[in-house]
Amino acid sequence: MSFSVLIMGTDINAYYMARCYHEIFNKKVDMMGKKLFGVTQYSNIINFTKVPLIDERETFIDALNRYAKEKSDEKIVLIVTNDKLVRLIVENKNVLDEKFVFNYPNIDIVNKLLLKDNFYKAYKDDLNIPKTFIYSCIDKPELNNDFTYPIILKPANGIEYNRHYFSGMSKVYKIQSFELLKKAIEMIIESGYNGNLIIQEFIPGDDCALYDAVFYCGKDKKVKLMTFAQIGLQERTKTGVGNCTVLVNGFDENGYKEDVIYKMRDFLEKIGYQGFAEFDLKYDIRDGSYKVLEINPRQARSSYYLSACGHNLVKYLIDDLIYNKEMPRTLIRDKVVLSFVPKSVIKKYVTSVVLQNEIQDLIRKGKLILPLYYDGDRSLKRSLYLFLKNINYMIKYRKLTW
Repeated sequence: MSFSVLIMGTDINAYYMARCYHEIFNKKVDMMGKKLFGVTQYSNIINFTKVPLIDERETFIDALNRYAKEKSDEKIVLIVTNDKLVRLIVENKNVLDEKFVFNYPNIDIVNKLLLKDNFYKAYKDDLNIPKTFIYSCIDKPELNNDFTYPIILKPANGIEYNRHYFSGMSKVYKIQSFELLKKAIEMIIESGYNGNLIIQEFIPGDDCALYDAVFYCGKDKKVKLMTFAQIGLQERTKTGVGNCTVLVNGFDENGYKEDVIYKMRDFLEKIGYQGFAEFDLKYDIRDGSYKVLEINPRQARSSYYLSACGHNLVKYLIDDLIYNKEMPRTLIRDKVVLSFVPKSVIKKYVTSVVLQNEIQDLIRKGKLILPLYYDGDRSLKRSLYLFLKNINYMIKYRKLTW
């Protein structure tokens, strides 16, 4: 069967999925998006089509269906790299050309995952979730000052929230007092955002208390692939908080607990999940548990480590959607370090001594994975871009914002 692959999005996530494709076929992959970013702008492994309004429904549908008509392939594997595009695919799958094949959960599940108020309500009995209060920006209920500070404040609807940019905007807010909480809520409401807000207990610990777990569920809704990784660092910009920059797969300084992984596996199968899912977790030293902060209905920006461990993400989709291959259930235990930042940043800013020692040992053993550095995609411009990106990281980590 003839088939092709189309990646929608142009960020880090999109780049390493293009890399996964190139590692299999040694040829360029088609990519579609609003504009190219640095990580994709200087890449030689993509064929890019610019669609400025691609995240608007009619443009999205028209762009995809025109693309399909121009292709002679029987099937087109569709891969998207952000939440908004996931929703557009799921909502409009019945009007997309029948050549497209993809693996994402149904709209009910997508709405429960992307709308955090729905997520915490729907799955509070299935997952270990931090204590949460939902605040309506429309009803504006009176707040009782009975929170233990610091607390976390974040939008329930990230897609809608990002449409209302304002000075001081942050993806997540760490709030230190009742007065600052009221001020932050007022600022968000004044921006025009009228969705719900999540007020949540802050779990003690810095970046090293965070964990990443990635799963692939086949179109048969059975888990095929599982990982569990301890995070060492996350982004330091206000809009980047929550995005991992350093992690170690197959390692947990608190003891690698497979039962935690299997509980997440069983949850995904219980709800009938399909496709890639990424769990963001935090270890709670107070009770020794792992609290689920959110679940992303796609591969995450840091998920390339699965491919580095021999489980190419694009190949999984092709084997499942095109070749209908049987895939054994696999827990990837391989220890590797994935990093977007220079070694000097790792050595200086990863605070856990245990994790730091593990990272340095794995680096000495040649187990350092750099998703953006690919021998199959080298040029002077790209090398200069990555060099400057590293310099920028060194500067950013000196100015901690979280």
